[in-house]
Amino acid sequence: MSTSELKTITVIGSGLIGRSWAMIFVSGGYRVNLYDNQPERAATAIAEIRKQLEELEKNHMLRGQLSTAQQLALLSSYEDLAQALEGAFFVQECIFEQLEAKQHIFQDIERLVGEDVILSSSTSGLVPSSIFSKVQNRSRCIVSHPVNPPYYVKLVELVPHPKTAATVMDHTFTLMTKVGQAPIRLRREIDGFALNRVQAAIIAESWRLVQDGVISVKDIDLVMSEGMGMRYAFIGPMETMHLNAPEGLEDYMKRYGEGITRNLTSFGPVPNFFGEEAKSIFKEMCELIPSDQQHLSARRDRRDQLLLGLAKLKKDH
Repeated sequence: MSTSELKTITVIGSGLIGRSWAMIFVSGGYRVNLYDNQPERAATAIAEIRKQLEELEKNHMLRGQLSTAQQLALLSSYEDLAQALEGAFFVQECIFEQLEAKQHIFQDIERLVGEDVILSSSTSGLVPSSIFSKVQNRSRCIVSHPVNPPYYVKLVELVPHPKTAATVMDHTFTLMTKVGQAPIRLRREIDGFALNRVQAAIIAESWRLVQDGVISVKDIDLVMSEGMGMRYAFIGPMETMHLNAPEGLEDYMKRYGEGITRNLTSFGPVPNFFGEEAKSIFKEMCELIPSDQQHLSARRDRRDQLLLGLAKLKKDH
């Protein structure tokens, strides 16, 4: 076993993201204190984690070098915040996406931990300067935004507060790398970070193409899953362009830059995702995959299994 188990990480919140972070950290050999202020919720989360880890081990897809039993031995549940934070060098907050609640929990955490403890949020869109505005020492604050589901999709966006110390970014990057994630560094905070801004651009144009009658919901998803996504699973848009012209990226732009500019200027305004026009898209999607829990759970399970297979393929190559 590694020496990582001598160090403790506290995960605040035992929902889907909190459970995923707990699984990731124990896979790297860290002790994890899982905290939830709702009675029995953290203990129930550990029971769910046990089932997930056992299933992963059965399918030979368990992350890290430790067995399920060894990983579970590193995991504890808490309903008392002070006890959960005892001995932690890193705190990963995963409560619901509500600004005041996050501000409040970080105020509570700061009062209970030493100055050298890193405070990290899993927020998917709230900028660090807002989340940590009530924290006194903001130099140790950072956003570590995972991709859902984090156990299967390894990217983590590291977003600094304007006052975040460079060493905090470095330590967090090292931690995320050690537990098998793929961290990226944003040089400054921006609304939506990088992933959600790129995702929003894809969503908007996909929505417009369906709404304008150009393509069906099923076929626009195939554009990604059987087209762009095939490449993007291994290389990003910049490298894709670089490889798609005989002499690289500059050559690509000489060949296709005007066409890209023409397409971009033809894009319409931001779609209305809530109006009457949206109802036909909702209907078309639900005809493909009904929105009841049975169908959605089955498709989520399928998604996770496919992501596991892809992760294994990427690891082997």
